[in-house]
Formats: sequence, structure tokens, C-alpha cells
Amino acid sequence: IIRQEMDKAGAQEVLMPVSQPAELWQASGRWDQYGPELLRFKDRHGRDFCMGPTHEEVITTLAAQYLRSYKQLPMNFYQIQTKFRDEIRPRFGVMRSREFIMKDAYSFHLDQDSLQQTYELMHQTYCNIFDRLGLDYRPVLADSGSIGGDSSHEFHVLADSGEDAICFSDESDYAANIEKVTFSKQEITCQAQADENQVLTKKKTSIEAVADFLNIDQSECIKTLIIKTENGFKALALRGDHELNEIKAHNLFGEFELASDDEIKSLDLKKGFIGIKGLSIDLIIDYSAAVLCDFVCGANEWDHHLTGVNWQGVEFSEADLRNAVEGDDSPDGKGKLVIKRGIEVGHIFQLGTKYSEAMKANVIGESGKAVTTTMGCYGIGVTRVIAAAI
Repeated sequence: IIRQEMDKAGAQEVLMPVSQPAELWQASGRWDQYGPELLRFKDRHGRDFCMGPTHEEVITTLAAQYLRSYKQLPMNFYQIQTKFRDEIRPRFGVMRSREFIMKDAYSFHLDQDSLQQTYELMHQTYCNIFDRLGLDYRPVLADSGSIGGDSSHEFHVLADSGEDAICFSDESDYAANIEKVTFSKQEITCQAQADENQVLTKKKTSIEAVADFLNIDQSECIKTLIIKTENGFKALALRGDHELNEIKAHNLFGEFELASDDEIKSLDLKKGFIGIKGLSIDLIIDYSAAVLCDFVCGANEWDHHLTGVNWQGVEFSEADLRNAVEGDDSPDGKGKLVIKRGIEVGHIFQLGTKYSEAMKANVIGESGKAVTTTMGCYGIGVTRVIAAAI
């Protein structure tokens, strides 16, 4: 079915090597970026190779050698091939294994408009494939991860055993990976009414414990996380019932990690009782936290919290920091979000020129000058489809 639909879409089937020389991955920058999941080995001469988890570098190198003119574009190559990824914890049979079968396709274009046309064609082709397979699936907006690029969609089969949380509107076609749902700055409609007080909350170091002790909802609390970034420590404030979206945080701050107990102590903060006042580091608050009034937060003193707190007099900036939760307004303004578990069986990306620039995949354009090709890539986990169908 996959081969029939790809051929119908005009893609050209090829077969690429499983083992790939390190030089290709070093040229794209992914030899270091990809991390320990890249299964590496040395040949008898001590030269570095890897077992391909994906083939962007190989196909782009081939395209650089054989695609010379804009008249040869667009071109879409695909293969059905065994892949390897050094998973830290292979599990669930063929759902997440070190060796798996995948259909991966790579398209080359003269410009973004051409890429967009093929991207939409591949989106429809994937829908045709999964419709023919009889799967209950959803295409969702997704993060591009280590593949890179500007735009991507995942295809998820709905299943209670799914690894991923996906969100979709109960009134529209909107759907996205939970990590990709974005929220906008909100208008403040509440007015401060309570007086600020410090209360004893002995050994109550979690939002759940504090909310139960004060007989309030967790959404009336603010939790403050301290992270360590390349540009120093930052304080992130979210509503008590919300969780930090690590991808959004990474996009804002680059590589980061939660501050250690010793680092928190060095900032003169009390773990479990960190608040929003008197901080010596930048404070960034989530949009949904910014609209709260008369909330509860840590007092920056052992065994104490503050009630009736408001943002007046506090220096901060605002950002979209959180994961979506069931019942959130859909970002398209239509309906509420429903959250289901899903098994990812397909992923399509608009890569842009990330690989073609690195691998010098240029063609002669209509003007007679060299043009860097624009790329897309499109994958289906063949073995995962079987598991998802079961």
C-alpha cells in the first residue's frame, strides 16, 4: 500500500546504504548533535561510520552530484529500508526497537512554493495510506526535533497505550502534539481584592500539599522553577496545575537544566518555598500565570507561603511556557482541547536549506546562477504501523 501510494504521488524509489561514513554527518553537524542514539562503529582502518537512523546526509550528497539543473526539479526519492537507532531502553516489541523498517522520502525543490506543493501532496498521500490501512489516526502539528526544519506534522494512531499525548479541538480540525500547542498573551480581567499575608505551611513543599492544606485549587497557586542556562540562572513561574513545556523553554533559553539543590541555595532561595518576590535573577512568567490575582506562592522562607499575592511591583517578562491541558481553549479559537494518547506512525518535515547548504546541493537556476535546493523529508515507521494496527 505504501509503495503504491508513493508511486502514485510521483516519487522515485531508490535504495541507500545502511552504513554511512562519519564525514557526511560531520558535514551536516549532526555527528555531534544526534547524541548516543546514533549507532557508531569503526572499520578495520579506524575510520568512523554509523548505522543510519535516517538518510538526509546520504541523499543530499547524491543530489549534489546528480541534480544539476532546475529543469530536473522537483524530485522526490523514497526507500523502504532497515534503520538503526541505539535506543537506551528498547521496549514494547517493535514499537521502539534498535532495528526497524522505515519508509523515508526526500524531496528537492527550486523554491519554497514548490516544496509547499509537495509537502501538501505528501500530507494527502499519508492520509490515503492510513485510510487504506483502516487506522484511526490524526495528523498533528509537531516539533521538528533532531531532523530540523521549519514546519512538520506527525501522524498518530489513537491508542490508550500510545507514548505521546496529542491535542485536538472538539469543534474544528485543529490538532497538535501537546508540546507544539501554543498560547497567546491573555487580557487581565481579575482585580486584586485580598491582602497579602504570610502563612505557616510546615513541610508543605509541593503544590498539591499546599493547595490541600489551604483548601484551594492548585490553579490558584504559582510555582517557581529555577533553571540553569548558558546565560545564567532564570526563574520560571507557572500556574500550579500546569507543567513546563521543555521544548518551549529550550527554544527560549537554549540548552538548560533544573538548578541543583546547592545552586538554589547559592541564590539564597529555599527549595519548596521559592516565590516570585525578592529574586536576584530574571523572572519569566507564563501567560496563564500573568492573569492570576490574589494567588498563593512561596515566601522564600522555610515553612512559609504567601497568600493574596499579586504581580504589582514585581519585575518580570512574559512567555508561553506551559503544556496544554484538557479543556484549554483551542488555539484556533474553535472549541476546547481534547487530549488523547497516540502512537506516532508517520512524520513529515519542511527542511528548508539546512542540509542542502551544508552538503552544497545546488542547481543552476533559470537565471543561470547557482541556487541552493530546498528540501522536504517524509517518514513512515513501517514496523510501528503494524504494532499500532494491533
